Amino acid sequence: MRDRRVKIAPSLLAADFTCLRTEVWKAEAGGADLLHLDVMDGHFVPNITFGPMVVKTVRRLTHLKLDVHLMIQQPFRYVGQFADSGADSITVHAEACHDLPGVIRQIRTQRVCVGVALNPDTPIDVIKPVLEQLDLVLVMSVNPGFGGQAFMPSCLRKIRELRRWIDRAGLKTEIEVDGGIWPQTAPRVKQAGVDILVAGSAIFGSGDVAENIRALRNS
Repeated sequence: MRDRRVKIAPSLLAADFTCLRTEVWKAEAGGADLLHLDVMDGHFVPNITFGPMVVKTVRRLTHLKLDVHLMIQQPFRYVGQFADSGADSITVHAEACHDLPGVIRQIRTQRVCVGVALNPDTPIDVIKPVLEQLDLVLVMSVNPGFGGQAFMPSCLRKIRELRRWIDRAGLKTEIEVDGGIWPQTAPRVKQAGVDILVAGSAIFGSGDVAENIRALRNS
């Protein structure tokens, strides 16, 4: 397997929203490659976070790419709003889409990158027919809905299989992993073949944001 520089995507779900501007700037100055924004609706997952207005606010604070992860039902209803708010990529859950190819086409019309996320229990076979149309596959290594959960090693098999599919087909599709990512778990997913690490608590939970990013990258 070729060596690859893994990108770090701090998850703003774990940031201190009383000083969001400072948290975003710390992540950017600390070497983050992009920012990950988890949108939850209280239906697809049992939690509620934020909507397009927060994405729009973050867009004004940084030049980093904004990786918007829609953990919501009927994502097709909101794709346009999030694209207009400044998302650079929009990821929807395969489990939330009755017509996944149609939603992918809809995101593509917004001129943003297209991602599809898979819950821990969802087999990767569901995205094989559309893999060539994706810029990103997000493998959830925890059950979605809350931060701070423990890493699920079962995701490693998914990542390895996806890496084989992508490399054999010569695709540029990136593999992202989200959930329980710390310096202790990052080497395992990197070895399996990920391109992007999403981390919340490991970056914003305690200590210096820049040092936490470096620790994750150096691991």
